[in-house]
Amino acid sequence: MGESTRTAEEAARQCGCEVSQIVKSLVFQGGQSSKLYLFLVSGSKQLDVDKASALAGEKLLRADPRRVRDETGFAIGGVAPIGHLTGMTCFADESLLKHPVVWAAAGAHDAVFAAEPKHLFAAAVAADIAA
Repeated sequence: MGESTRTAEEAARQCGCEVSQIVKSLVFQGGQSSKLYLFLVSGSKQLDVDKASALAGEKLLRADPRRVRDETGFAIGGVAPIGHLTGMTCFADESLLKHPVVWAAAGAHDAVFAAEPKHLFAAAVAADIAA
């Protein structure tokens, strides 16, 4: 994009879209299992950690940035919703489905790609995870 797309607001400005069309890819770690979980949330919303924990079946903690890079292949701020080095259970914010096109990180702090939400949801469980 030429400029940073690290935040949802920056990405929306670069893409010429609404902030709600930006997909935030958030990686959390299970408090008991240490399993990584991916949550795809609209840029205009926040992840409701209590709802997310209930879906995961365990308390969630922020994942260590080094572990995120090692296991996804992407650094925080550029984590794509697909194409990770290892598999993760993925939950996606249902509100993303209201848009014909959404924009998600493409592996770098200044790279994004457009997709129809239904294609991102093919590898995710649609859920009410946002506040």
